[in-house]
Amino acid sequence: MSNAPLPKKIDPRKLAERGVRIEGEAELRLLPNLLSTLCEEQGSISVDLQFDNDPQRIRTIVGTAGGMVKMTCQRCLEPVDIKVEAKFNLAVAPTEEHAKNLPRHYDPLIVPEDDLLLLPMVEEELILSLPIVPYHDDCSIQTSFGDAATTDKETESDKPNPFSVLASLKADKQK
Repeated sequence: MSNAPLPKKIDPRKLAERGVRIEGEAELRLLPNLLSTLCEEQGSISVDLQFDNDPQRIRTIVGTAGGMVKMTCQRCLEPVDIKVEAKFNLAVAPTEEHAKNLPRHYDPLIVPEDDLLLLPMVEEELILSLPIVPYHDDCSIQTSFGDAATTDKETESDKPNPFSVLASLKADKQK
């Protein structure tokens, strides 16, 4: 399968036996959990997955999914473009017991039935690759609204020292 619309359901075991490669695009609106972390729903994610059997006859899914998404910058609260990319190195296992026996370099994907929903699997990996705190590299934080920003030194020199009264009382006692 090449550049066709992504299937909703797949049987990873059969695809691995045939060595199938799935490539395509998924609209962000089809990924509701990912969409809840974003500030805009326009865009798409490209998916490239290779289903295969490794030398130990373990069914694997290797590939990437990624694209540009917009999240809210935690410094200035404006949209920021984030490049999100998930890398897949999964081994298909029917149960938790089988997953425990897989080699450590694979992440287990437990598929108890024949069919697997493809987009939720891709969506979970994309969510894991999102930054915890998204921000612009060069955003300037607005410190005051309507007034020109002042530095701390300017405000210190304008205010009278509240302890100057105490200093004058101390000077009177020493006389």
